[in-house]
Amino acid sequence: MHGFGFPRTAHIRASDDFSRCFATGRRAGGRYFRCVFRPADADGAAAGARLGLAISRKVDPRAVERNRIKRLVREWFRHQRHGFAAGDLVVTGKIEARGVDSADLFADLNGIARRLALMRAATAVTMPGSSRPSADNDGS
Repeated sequence: MHGFGFPRTAHIRASDDFSRCFATGRRAGGRYFRCVFRPADADGAAAGARLGLAISRKVDPRAVERNRIKRLVREWFRHQRHGFAAGDLVVTGKIEARGVDSADLFADLNGIARRLALMRAATAVTMPGSSRPSADNDGS
């Protein structure tokens, strides 16, 4: 198994969850999207990262284009969520996202994720020592 599924527990569906995220979350915007991230409470840590989408008719009046944008955001999230901190991420679209190719949309979302510091803090890993002698030890 590849582990890139998008289980029901990774969706934000309740109106209260959206409202709480918009009221207390950190915001960042890019060229095509605006995002709000609300870190999980102590009891919500088991749920991991969750995604909510708010792509309105203002982005594009055609449902087919709105659905394409939502599908691409979900695809991006599926591949990134295991590295994200636990919490709720709500993505809203801008009019500029209409008709843009997936690579540009993904790049914008990656930039926003970096600004929101969504990536989990990595554990301290030290690189193995080099075979070259250090400056302190000149080999004599």
